[in-house]
Amino acid sequence: MKSNKCKMWFETARPKTLPLAIASIVTGSALAYYHQQFNGMIAFLALITATLLQIVSNFANDYGDHVKGSDTAERIGPLRGIQQGVISFAQLRVGLILVTLASMVSGVALIAVACQTWDDVIAFVVLGVLAIIASITYTVGKKPYGYMGLGDLSVFIFFGLLGVGGTFYLQAHYLDASIFLPAVMSGLLAVAVLNINNLRDVEQDKKSGKNTLIVRIGATYGRYYHVGLLALAALCALSFAFSYFQYWYSFLFIVILPLLIKHAIFVLRHKDALELRPMLAQMAKLALLFNIIFSLGLYLE
Repeated sequence: MKSNKCKMWFETARPKTLPLAIASIVTGSALAYYHQQFNGMIAFLALITATLLQIVSNFANDYGDHVKGSDTAERIGPLRGIQQGVISFAQLRVGLILVTLASMVSGVALIAVACQTWDDVIAFVVLGVLAIIASITYTVGKKPYGYMGLGDLSVFIFFGLLGVGGTFYLQAHYLDASIFLPAVMSGLLAVAVLNINNLRDVEQDKKSGKNTLIVRIGATYGRYYHVGLLALAALCALSFAFSYFQYWYSFLFIVILPLLIKHAIFVLRHKDALELRPMLAQMAKLALLFNIIFSLGLYLE
């Protein structure tokens, strides 16, 4: 029973989504290295903080969906611990509080090590608080923005612009125009992971009143949207590479493009939610792999 409960806590943390947090930190740190500003301790603390915030979001997602009755036995995705009765509502609330506190401690350590001016301290404290609020209010509260179709925008901002840009700034202490395309690339790939989740759960979300972007535009346009996300992410990577890379071996990320194309074709052709179930983990792995190989090109320059 104890091992089953540990397994349920592990599943509630949703390890398949954690590559989203890792990918933005990897890319932001690689950009810092490219600009000769890399700091290993800052990169490590940023990675821990981002991962904890992702777990906060995942715990809060289960918490909020349970309160609103969105996650039922009908859902296509794996049943969480609270749905199976292994983790109680009160226990999940305590878990959410503890992980939130852990993310705050990690965030304070990151700010203490990285920030050099009081302006930066204030700015990143505010951003940290906003990140925690955004992680929790995705499904928790009277008007959770995840139920209003704003999840895609939030993921793009936090796993793209802020994830990559913030990681770079904390190490370099300035911003550079060259980070924009990789930040957008990382954000679009992260949104694609969320989109697969929403495509899979579209019918259940409709029933529960969870008006995700896919519920609003429909599954058919949602699949076209998915292809568009991947195409734009690839275009951002290629645009950056042709603008900044000098050596052919820095273009290694191109080997991942066929895998993205294969994934996109599968999503276009398969409409059954059950068939899309394994695509969530696949898209998360592809997003992380693409960011890693792209970052490797930055290190090789």
